[in-house]
Amino acid sequence: MRSIWNGAISFGLVSIPIKLVNATESHSISFRQVHAEDNGRIRYRKFCELEDREVTQSEIGKGYEDADGTIIPITDDDLSHLPIPTARTIEIVAFVPADRIDPLQMDAAYYLAASGAPAAKPYTLLREALKRSHKVAIAKYALRGRERLGMLRVVGEAIAMHGLLWPDEVRAPEGVAPDVDVTVRDKELDLADALMDTLGGVDLEDLHDEYRTALEEVIAAKAAGEAPPESPEPARSGKVLDLMAALEKSVRAAKESRGEEAEITPLPRRVAAKKSTAPAKKTPAKKAPAAKTSTARKSTARKSTAKKAAAKKAAAKTSSAKASRAKASTASAASASKASSGRKAVAGRKRSA
Repeated sequence: MRSIWNGAISFGLVSIPIKLVNATESHSISFRQVHAEDNGRIRYRKFCELEDREVTQSEIGKGYEDADGTIIPITDDDLSHLPIPTARTIEIVAFVPADRIDPLQMDAAYYLAASGAPAAKPYTLLREALKRSHKVAIAKYALRGRERLGMLRVVGEAIAMHGLLWPDEVRAPEGVAPDVDVTVRDKELDLADALMDTLGGVDLEDLHDEYRTALEEVIAAKAAGEAPPESPEPARSGKVLDLMAALEKSVRAAKESRGEEAEITPLPRRVAAKKSTAPAKKTPAKKAPAAKTSTARKSTARKSTAKKAAAKKAAAKTSSAKASRAKASTASAASASKASSGRKAVAGRKRSA
């Protein structure tokens, strides 16, 4: 790999000569601008305004345009002698836990290669120190005309450096989140968790750029004079308005794609939907109404028996009351008869006297 920058890592009083190598590469397919009528290449030619002629790349330098239009030339030698300590040095300023770095700050990635045999020992020392501390190094360095911020970490047996944006270069997320009050129910979160568990992890090595693959097929077909392959019909899915239905459908589809059963594992807090279809009533989970009917019938029978018993008691009380009244009437009649007989006997004795 070709180095794009040579310098040293400043680690306290330790200096480690290194070479900066790009850690990433682009596999994007690039296109040329052409004249649509005859496929002639469209080129941009660079002209000098003063001499009115085309110039080559070797004749092009850098210059800063002042407010009045004056051009101040800046050479590579001027840039290499900037009055800052990081002109050719990656200066480590701190060691911090990796989770202190916001991923939003991360920019381009580079490998730091030890430059020569003398750099092997201090390079290895820094690498092992980073491994044992479980920390990353924060550094400042100058590249392509400006001072930058970087993060050094261990990747395999090498030290990698991620360019970082300065904190004031990261925008605050103002006005990005929804500006409405939204309530997320527990059962919706449960289904979201189930979907996350179903999708599981992924080996990033298995992922690839399908767009680039399809584009290569189109280019190969046209180069061979064949018709380009037609794009497949996108899968049509009904418009889902219910979030719960969308989550359930997603869990089911994810399980089917992984060759698992499409049944959704019942969740602890999940309840049946209010609007159920006729077939759903046949499931074992909805036998409660039948049990309630049986219980109601038993309760009605008990109430009927109680009413009959109460009626019998009332009838018995009525009969007893009638009997009591009849006895009282008979006793009263007998008493009256005795009294009458007594009065007649007294009257008879008085007349005899």
